[in-house]
Amino acid sequence: MQDVLILGIGNPMRGDDGLGPWVAARLAAAGLNARAHAGDGTGILDAMAETAHLVLIDASQSGAPPGTPRRFDAAAATVPAEFFHYSTHRFGLAEAVETGRALGLLPAQLTVHAIEGGDFTAGERLSAPVAEAAEALILTLVAELGR
Repeated sequence: MQDVLILGIGNPMRGDDGLGPWVAARLAAAGLNARAHAGDGTGILDAMAETAHLVLIDASQSGAPPGTPRRFDAAAATVPAEFFHYSTHRFGLAEAVETGRALGLLPAQLTVHAIEGGDFTAGERLSAPVAEAAEALILTLVAELGR
């Protein structure tokens, strides 16, 4: 079992929805155990069995200004499903976390980092406020999780 696994969730071809994979690639380049994940809930459930500490990174859409960061201790409290509704599978991040909770599958630590997206149109780029917040998150995670 791995100590920490970071999943960057999203679709890099949908603007700010590519936040998770973008951050995961940079964290992996910095030596952290990070990888991109399309966002299907079953894959997130599978990842829970791989690690004692799972970190999920995804774009959110709650109505806050683009670039607004949020951090959730998902092992301790419910993740607000209304923030994460981009999955075409209807079983995305929030649903996977709550299913894992109900089945007793959550790792000891489960942290969700969300950055409010603003532009989810087709294209491989992050909007300026999301990219700025993503850079700050990368620095934070490298400082917290780097060895």
